Amino acid sequence: MKLASRLDFIEPFWVMECAKAAEVLSRSAACDPAQGGEAMVFMNIGEPDFTAVPGVQQAAAECLAAGRTQYTHATGLPALRQRIAAWYGTRFGVEVAAERIIVTAGASAALQLICLALFEPGDEVLMPDPSYPCNRHFVAAVGATARLLPASAEARFQLDAASVAANWNAHTRGVLLASPSNPTGTSIAHSEMAAIAQTVRERGGVTIVDEIYLGLSYDEAYGQSALALDGGRPDGLGAGLVSINSFSKYFGMTGWRLGWMVVPPALVASIEKLAQNLYICPSTLAQRAALACFEPDAIAEYESRREEFRRRRDFIVPALKALGLPVPVEPDGAFYVWFDCSRYSADSWDFCFEMMQRAHVALTPGRDFGPARAARFVRLSFACSMAELQTAAERLARELQDWPRALGRPVDTDTADTADAT
Repeated sequence: MKLASRLDFIEPFWVMECAKAAEVLSRSAACDPAQGGEAMVFMNIGEPDFTAVPGVQQAAAECLAAGRTQYTHATGLPALRQRIAAWYGTRFGVEVAAERIIVTAGASAALQLICLALFEPGDEVLMPDPSYPCNRHFVAAVGATARLLPASAEARFQLDAASVAANWNAHTRGVLLASPSNPTGTSIAHSEMAAIAQTVRERGGVTIVDEIYLGLSYDEAYGQSALALDGGRPDGLGAGLVSINSFSKYFGMTGWRLGWMVVPPALVASIEKLAQNLYICPSTLAQRAALACFEPDAIAEYESRREEFRRRRDFIVPALKALGLPVPVEPDGAFYVWFDCSRYSADSWDFCFEMMQRAHVALTPGRDFGPARAARFVRLSFACSMAELQTAAERLARELQDWPRALGRPVDTDTADTADAT
């Protein structure tokens, strides 16, 4: 059987390969407390330990009981689009017309739809290195090229307008950003986002911003939607870009596979046509349940959870630094820390597997997120409980306190504390 050539441009999802190895080890005697082992602490997958709030679960049960599971519009339930629009107003102070909102089968479906609508073979899309691997694979799946630009710690591991302008060429069609970012948890300053959007607009391109972690922002300086650029004016920069969002992270509905995107009015009909043919509609059950996400008690619970994530961040970042694992840029959102392991190992892949086997702590090596710093950086997810974070820190300290056993060729410790600025 001959496979499609596009598969040659899509790499394995190494996060999941590490997860499979950690899962196998977690079932061994070494990780069985009943046999004197240590239970594995999973800090490798970006999934909140909080699930859907009671109101959402109740809404889903009532939907099933009433048999309200028929197809919806391809763009989503009108009532849900209205509630999402209202949320932008109350949370971010920006007016977004419900007609611009398209509900999708997760943020992944939104990214696939927008890439299908805008990009084709020969096109190039600029992205930062590091960035979430699946985003560049959505670009590759339509035959376009995701061009990764190494982003420095000084730039918060994000693209800036200067790098976009310097790297734009005749084939460049746009930029795909994430703010806050997976794997770094860092965001793009509002002023810099405006400069990027203006740079892209002047060149006739499109700015796509993955904002799925925007609800989990901890710093008011960064916790603003790109849709609010130019005050959210109908002719402003925000109205001309594409924003991707999801019910998975802030709203705790990971397995429900429900997301949305906000697009310029001129794109709605094209996206709707693609959605009709490719997906019919998002899950009706998930949509009706998600209506309950915007009730006051649900929002209060989400805000409480956000504060808990902040507390976890404020614990784990200093703990890593104390262990000689520098965090060049403190995360201002999401639930990830991007730390430098080069003091202990020349390869983050080896470091992560060593910690998995010795400390029984599952981490994610940098290999997935781009080649620029794959060997020295590790992603840690603090989506687990505070107790698990404390246990993980204790175990890492135990294993790292005497490290002549370091894997590979140790990097010069005089330069290990800061990220390469190339």
